[in-house]
Amino acid sequence: MSFTFTLPATPAAIDSPDMRRAGRDLLSLALMDARNHTLHLLDQFEPQVAPTGAVNEVVPPPLWLAGHVGWMAEAWIGRNTQRSQGPECPSQPTRLASIAPNADRWWNPEQMHPPAPDMAITKNFLLETLESTLELLEKSPEDDNALYFYRLALFHEDMRGEQLITLAQARGVPLKVLPPPTMVARETLPMPAAEWQLGSPVGGFVFDNEKWTHPQAVAEFDIDAQAVSWAQYVEFVDDGGYENPDYWRPEGWSWLKAHVARTGRRGPRYVEQIGVSTGAVLQRRFGAAVRLAPAQPAMHMSWWEADAWCRWAGRRLPTEAEWEMAAMTAGRRGFRWGDVHEWTADFFMPWPGFKADPWETYSAPWFQRARTLRGASFATRARMKHPKFRGFAMPGDDVRFVGFRSCAI
Repeated sequence: MSFTFTLPATPAAIDSPDMRRAGRDLLSLALMDARNHTLHLLDQFEPQVAPTGAVNEVVPPPLWLAGHVGWMAEAWIGRNTQRSQGPECPSQPTRLASIAPNADRWWNPEQMHPPAPDMAITKNFLLETLESTLELLEKSPEDDNALYFYRLALFHEDMRGEQLITLAQARGVPLKVLPPPTMVARETLPMPAAEWQLGSPVGGFVFDNEKWTHPQAVAEFDIDAQAVSWAQYVEFVDDGGYENPDYWRPEGWSWLKAHVARTGRRGPRYVEQIGVSTGAVLQRRFGAAVRLAPAQPAMHMSWWEADAWCRWAGRRLPTEAEWEMAAMTAGRRGFRWGDVHEWTADFFMPWPGFKADPWETYSAPWFQRARTLRGASFATRARMKHPKFRGFAMPGDDVRFVGFRSCAI
């Protein structure tokens, strides 16, 4: 069984970063587009999917992820009697009952009780919650507060969609996803000292961890024009990078030794063959062994691996401010991003005056634990590719489509 929501001729605007300021009409189209994407991805898992209650914070089961998308939208829109308050809505608003009596026990991560429902029930829930969302959106005022939760629901679904693609990679599901293109080698980019306005300004939709714009002094620096390539990473591996503790922080070396004990690891996750002597990087991608081009960005890197490569190369990871400044000012000079999410040097921290938005478990639990990611990957919807977006992950997380670039010391 498959559902598809029929869209009219959709403008390119629905998959643009400008969707942060989208009004009702574009939001309606984008929400349908996102739900079609979720359903299409879920269909790819159908031969191997089964109801399960086991939820892993990095790659939850596909049925749970899809159902959670519908639950999230309904919880903050259809059931939320205080949705018109936008980001000032309380984290525990007065909520109506769900259209699915067991929705909270199935898909609320704070109340879950297995097992989750089957594919047909999940898809019906996705259909019904979208219809309800679109009906309410049609009557919503055209202002940032009134549209806040509709925009949140859209971007949340986009993030979960990329998680489904990540899960397909982990499970070997044969998705037809185009890999990142090869990169043209460029000289590093010198950047001047500046007082950079880090963070997002008021207006449109802003994730809570981006709030708000504040000045950040940035010293002169030199940054890679693109992410580190497989050709560059192979040199580190061939030079004994996975055998020499001098390149690794103590925590990273412990992380690596644990992986070596389990898998004999001598390269990034999913890599089956790597080395200068063969000139090859063979990585398992969506269930098939693929020979990767040397000029493609290296990916499925933990923060520890990225940091170790930098130590070996005599370089360092960029700070958030450096990355953002280069992304927003050096594009015409060749700064390329959007192929892989990119580790930065910084811990994921709140900015001055931080206040959690209603979805208070989005950022706050990860502060001071996770490392900050910047950019986007080939699996990210274009409307999520905003240079101000702050991603984050624990330093040992190498499941995502993550790479890195470096700066001169």
